[in-house]
Amino acid sequence: MALTIPSFEAVPAVKHHNDHLEISEDLIRRFDSLGPRYTSYPTADRFHSDFTATSYIQYLQQRNQAQNKPPLSLYIHIPFCASLCYYCACNKVITKDRSKSAIYLNYLARELQLVKQHLTVRETISQLHLGGGTPTFLSEDEMRGLMALLRENFDFADDAEISIEIDPRTVTSHTLQLLADVGFNRTSLGVQDFDEQVQIAVHRIQPYDMVKKCIEESRAVGFQSINFDLIYGLPKQDLESFSRTLDQVIALSPARIALYNYAHLPTRFKPQRRINEADLPSAEQRLQIFLMSLRRLLAEGYVYIGLDHFAKPDDSLALAVKDKSLHRNFQGYTTRADCDLIALGLSSIGKIGASYVQNLRTLDEYYAALDQDQLPVEKGFHLSPDDLLRREIIMDLMCSTTLNIPEIEKKYQIHFAEYFRDELARIAPYVDEGLMNAGEATVSVTAKGRMFVRAFSMIFDQYLSRQSGARYSKLI
Repeated sequence: MALTIPSFEAVPAVKHHNDHLEISEDLIRRFDSLGPRYTSYPTADRFHSDFTATSYIQYLQQRNQAQNKPPLSLYIHIPFCASLCYYCACNKVITKDRSKSAIYLNYLARELQLVKQHLTVRETISQLHLGGGTPTFLSEDEMRGLMALLRENFDFADDAEISIEIDPRTVTSHTLQLLADVGFNRTSLGVQDFDEQVQIAVHRIQPYDMVKKCIEESRAVGFQSINFDLIYGLPKQDLESFSRTLDQVIALSPARIALYNYAHLPTRFKPQRRINEADLPSAEQRLQIFLMSLRRLLAEGYVYIGLDHFAKPDDSLALAVKDKSLHRNFQGYTTRADCDLIALGLSSIGKIGASYVQNLRTLDEYYAALDQDQLPVEKGFHLSPDDLLRREIIMDLMCSTTLNIPEIEKKYQIHFAEYFRDELARIAPYVDEGLMNAGEATVSVTAKGRMFVRAFSMIFDQYLSRQSGARYSKLI
C-alpha cells in the first residue's frame, strides 16, 4: 500500500492542493532504523563533565559583550508530578507535597540571579517554555510569582511565544484564566491515548470529557495555539483502539499534533518496568498504527511538518514550512530563528553560542550547588567549527530545507564535495528513491523524504559511529 504525502508547495495558507507524492510501505520498512531525534547536534549523549560552570560563564559573558547577538529564549523545568506515568522518560519528582515547589522556586530564583550576573545588558525574550514534570503543579500564587520574577529580569517581545505544558487532570477554568492573565498564549497537553485500557496500563487516567472541557476552557480564555502529544506503541494499543482515539482528537481539533513513537527502555527508565511487555504492540502493529494515523491526519487537512509533527494549514508552524523559517531545538519544531537558550531548573539543557549546557539531575545536587552560589552545571559541550558546520546541515535537513552549497562553502571556507565526499556517496540510495535531490549547488529533501529526515541527518553525524552506549528509538 502506498502513502500519499503533500509536497510543501502544495500547502497553501488555508487548505491543501491535490498535488501529492506517494511512498510505499516497502520503502518505509527498508529505510527504517534506529537513530537520534536531533533536537541538538551533537546530541545530548555526547555532553561531558569537562564542560563546567566556569565554561558556561565564559559563554554567557561572550553573549553579554556581543554586538549582534541572536534572539534569546527561556526554558524552565518544573520537575514535580503528583502521580507517575509508567511510559515517562522525563526527569521528574513524584510527590503530593505541595511545599516542595515553593522551595524549588526559591532555588530557581537563585539560579536566575547567578545567570544574570553575567548578562548585565537587559535582554528581550522571544520564546518562553515551561516544561516538566507538570508545570501546573505550581500553585496560582507560585505561577504569578514566577512570571513576575521573569518580567523583572527580562523584557518580552510583543509577539513572544509563551507556552506551557498542561496536565488536564490538574487544571480548572480558573487555572487556565490565570495562565492567560500572566501571559501564556500556547498550551501543550499530554493526551497520549484516550482508550481506557491503555490509560490504565500506563497509569494516566484522563477521560475524553475531561480533556474536552480543558480544551474548550483554554479556547475561551484566548489561547492562540493548542498542541496535543500522542504516543503510539503503548501497552494495550491496537489499530482499532488508536483509530478511535484519533476520532476524538480530530473532534477536538488541536492546532498542532505531535505523534511520538514510544521507546520502551526499562533498563534506563525505571517507571517503564511497571509496563507488561506482553501488552506492547508488535513492531508491525506500531508501523500500521503510525501509517493509519498519518493517512487520517493528512485527510483531515493537517500539514505534515516532518518526523512526527503535524499542524493545521493556518498555524504558524505550517506557515514556517512554506516560507522555510522552520527551526528545531530541544522543544522540537519551532517557528523562530535560531536562538540562544537560557535553561533554568533541574536537568534543563541550554544553548549559548557554540555551546550546550545541562544542569544537575537531582534536587539534592541542584540545591547543594546553589547553596554554594555556584551555577548547577553537570555537563555540556564546546562545539568545534566542524560541529557548527554539521549542526547547520543537520538542522536544515531536519526542517526539510535546501542546503545552499555555495553559501555553506563561503561561510565555512570548505569545498563541499571534498569535505563531504563520503556523506554524498551515502545519500545516493535516498536520491535514487526520490527522497532527496543532490546537485552541484544544492542538496534538498523531497516531499516524500520528510519521513526520513532523521536518517539523512545521521549520515552527517560524525559522532554516531563512535561508541557512546546510547540507545535510540526507531526512526518511524
